[in-house]
Amino acid sequence: MIIGIPREIKIDENRVALTPAGVAAFRSHNHKVMVERGAGLGSGIDDRAYRAAGANIAASAAAVWKSADMILKVKEPQPSEFRFMRPGLILFTYLHLAAEPALARALIKRNVTAIAYETIQLDDSSLPLLAPMSEVAGRLAIQVGAWCLQAQNGGNGVLISGASGVKPGKVMILGAGIAGANACQVAAGVGAEVTILDVSAPRLRYLHDILGGHVTTVMSNRAAIEEEIRHADLVIGAVLVAGARAPHLITSKMISKMKRGAALVDLSIDQGGISETSRPTAHNSPIYVRDSVVHYCVTNMPGIVPHTSTYALTNATLSYALEIADHGLLEAGRINRAIRHGLNICNGHVVHPAVAEALRTHPRSPWDEAA
Repeated sequence: MIIGIPREIKIDENRVALTPAGVAAFRSHNHKVMVERGAGLGSGIDDRAYRAAGANIAASAAAVWKSADMILKVKEPQPSEFRFMRPGLILFTYLHLAAEPALARALIKRNVTAIAYETIQLDDSSLPLLAPMSEVAGRLAIQVGAWCLQAQNGGNGVLISGASGVKPGKVMILGAGIAGANACQVAAGVGAEVTILDVSAPRLRYLHDILGGHVTTVMSNRAAIEEEIRHADLVIGAVLVAGARAPHLITSKMISKMKRGAALVDLSIDQGGISETSRPTAHNSPIYVRDSVVHYCVTNMPGIVPHTSTYALTNATLSYALEIADHGLLEAGRINRAIRHGLNICNGHVVHPAVAEALRTHPRSPWDEAA
């Protein structure tokens, strides 16, 4: 199989889908890898490193898309890339189709087989290809949240760690998954007063135990959210439902009752956002103020630390991409149920149930048809 690695073109996206070590792994399985010239430069990887690992360097994105049997990307295809998509092409990347109906329609129309990193799911319901980027985003959330609270950004001027004789800031985290847990650890580590909410009592108990009781854990419900959000300086939204739109757990009314100059970092924005007031932003203009609350809603947040993110992503995606390349999609899906969960669109139809529900259509599985 020919594996194509185009340069990412989303605004301020400097990650790349494969490291040189990943190229070497594909070559050891007798697959070819074609990398667009300069694709790795934003992550500190030059073309020489790819060549040394056995990749062919292509002069243009068009050459990569035209030659490849499977395209590996980081972010969803941008509208200017739709023209490269064709029947039979396998696309393996973050897609978030529940929040991207135009992209879903383009993939269906062009009969592309689309596999989403974010819906690859293990039998224990964990999402192994979201995990590394969720870890990065969770840790970044406190860093960028502290920046949002700075006065020049419209924030209330609170230092979340506090200072000698001065109370720390109050950080509220919605969701105790990987992103929320990592945000919780960093916030507690810098000395903030942290409250984390989730619907899973075992998950809250786990975080309480590993952090030595230095955080307050609260069962999540509307009343609890309304109560906690009024006192928070920084709110982190970190709720995910695999393949589906994020629930709007924070209403416009709740935002209007927050402290003046408080901040919201919405890590759920890729799936539509956790707040009614959230709208996607980019790294070149990451924030806006609504009802005196600073909103940070960047959709490719780990892109600001591309070196770390690229290596973490390849570590997670490589084994699945190799299975697909070695066996073909249908056989790989029979062997590995996680890959079956990852398939979003095939043969011109939506496959994943949650994506189908969000797009108001009916799922059709190629494995069922083959049976």
